[in-house]
Amino acid sequence: MATIEKPRIAEIPDADVDPVTVDIIEGALKSARYEMDAVLFRSAMSPVIREQHDEFPMITDPHGRMVVGQFGAYINEMMEEWDSGIYPGDVILTSDPFKCSASISHTNDWLVLVPIFYEDELIGWSSQFGHQMDCGGPLPGSLPTAATTIFEEGIIIPPLKIVERGEVQQPVLDLILNNMRLPEVNRADLFAIIAGCRAGEKRVMELCDRFGKNVYLATLQKLLDRTYEAMKVLIHAAIPEQPETFEDYIDDDGLGNGPFKMKLTIWREGDHAFFDWSGTDPQSLGPINFYLSEGMFKMFIGVYLIMVNDPQILFNDGFYPLLHVVMPEGSMLRPRFPAALGCRTHALARLFDVLGGALTKQAPELNTASGYGTSPYMLYSGWDENGEFFYSMEILYGGIPGRPVGDGMDGHSWWPLFENIPTEYLESYYPLRIDGYTTVTDSGGPGFHRGGNGVEKRYVYLEPGQVSVHDDRWLTRPWAALGGLPGGRSSKLLVRADGTEEILPSKIDQVEVQPGDMLIHRTAGGGGWKDRLDRPVEVVERDVSFGLVSREFAKEGYGVVLNDDGTADLEATERERERQREKRGPVQPFDFGPPLEEVLANCRSETGLEPPVPATPLRWSPLEPGDMALERVRAGDGIPAPE
Repeated sequence: MATIEKPRIAEIPDADVDPVTVDIIEGALKSARYEMDAVLFRSAMSPVIREQHDEFPMITDPHGRMVVGQFGAYINEMMEEWDSGIYPGDVILTSDPFKCSASISHTNDWLVLVPIFYEDELIGWSSQFGHQMDCGGPLPGSLPTAATTIFEEGIIIPPLKIVERGEVQQPVLDLILNNMRLPEVNRADLFAIIAGCRAGEKRVMELCDRFGKNVYLATLQKLLDRTYEAMKVLIHAAIPEQPETFEDYIDDDGLGNGPFKMKLTIWREGDHAFFDWSGTDPQSLGPINFYLSEGMFKMFIGVYLIMVNDPQILFNDGFYPLLHVVMPEGSMLRPRFPAALGCRTHALARLFDVLGGALTKQAPELNTASGYGTSPYMLYSGWDENGEFFYSMEILYGGIPGRPVGDGMDGHSWWPLFENIPTEYLESYYPLRIDGYTTVTDSGGPGFHRGGNGVEKRYVYLEPGQVSVHDDRWLTRPWAALGGLPGGRSSKLLVRADGTEEILPSKIDQVEVQPGDMLIHRTAGGGGWKDRLDRPVEVVERDVSFGLVSREFAKEGYGVVLNDDGTADLEATERERERQREKRGPVQPFDFGPPLEEVLANCRSETGLEPPVPATPLRWSPLEPGDMALERVRAGDGIPAPE
């Protein structure tokens, strides 16, 4: 058996670099990271990447630590079992979440790694992943809501070389694409991702040519150290020393089970912060599990703390040693193989809600309410009159929560760099007509800063086909903070061409549609932030004039009484606000709406759908006790147990 030659990894020198050079290299790396995006957007074929920007890049140091990017370290763990050598010109591909430290979370995400060599030494990695519209499996889109294992969610690509020393491995590529419904789209998107990684590789090599390898590598360490020191400050400001716990729910798993609890406890010990998910429900039978590695969750914590407190801090892996994560195996956030993962975005979005709720207890004036809490999908496929297969997929958006800096945005993505697919694009390339794309009036939770409204999108289908929808927050409401009210819930209504109507559940596949049928897809709003009865009257007047708030809801939600001409009756408003304050009593830290038991009891009458039922834990995936996980984290990270 041939000996596999391991690459020579460059040592990071302990050298001083002047601040100007550090800033220049930082700016160049940021530009390279955005150039990777630009190359991908201009080369990809699928609208999910090209228009919606569902992709994530990064550039790392020789040890696989992300210096600039969006999705954090995973390379070291992935390379521990790699036995195929690494050479200049190689490109590694995988779509298996269970074999890449969960840096991707379902099989639709194709992850590409390009090693960066300079003077025969490995000096870093350029990496990027993008969401493929289809990766095989029983249904177009590879996101079946009824899946119970990952084997039902398309081809699972283990880490392998798709390009070796500059040569495309054609038999491997042919095997993968032979499992796709739209192989030309997958091929174009794959090589667009590779091209983006090559752009990052080229810019890194240019920096080494310009400044020298040692200066470049020393600067990477400076950038990581700087973020480490900045995160210490944020941890002291945001994380309490006494444990604080918060919990929220995913409504259902697509198979009628639910709700599923996500529970987080946070605390600080010196400069170090702990995040303990003990108490989170066991993994579900349906595909709402979110296989979350400790590294990826650290990345999410960093995103939240930096964006809320100081967006100028460079986001990288430098702060990872300060964060310690307890994630019991067998839970929804650490499911055991072969758990289904295709609808994991509901847990991903709810993760930010739970994290924000826990942080609000320490620094209420610095944190937000809850957003629309999911990533709604609409999928439509079939064969047109010419016998050509078509498949459209779109991610919709909802209400961003009310925030300390202002109102939540209406109809915005919870991931800030995503964009919507233009109506013109959808109508040009697919047998669809968009009959309306509007705000859902009154769906934003009232507050001193209003939660953003959800959106209503009306799809008219022009060819026979099948529709799938993925959504959440149809049962529970996006919660409010510090005296606001919760946001509105989501709903899906299918109006047939003959006028008959059908309420659809939030997660459903293979809904047969005919020409003229219309889906009215409404997403949830965001929760309100701070006392709704203190919202300036003139701002409520403006919201009503814009159609964001109705006249009736201005009174009900904000205590503002309007005259026939749309102006406020100030005396009547003051009386109404005093009446509501007296009825409400003191402002509460959170408002989740009615208790969960009441929500379940009224589910059928309020939503037209059957309530979910508690799930039976899977026998083959028992939950590991959280205290055992905490002991393992402390031992692995070298953190002493508290007295």
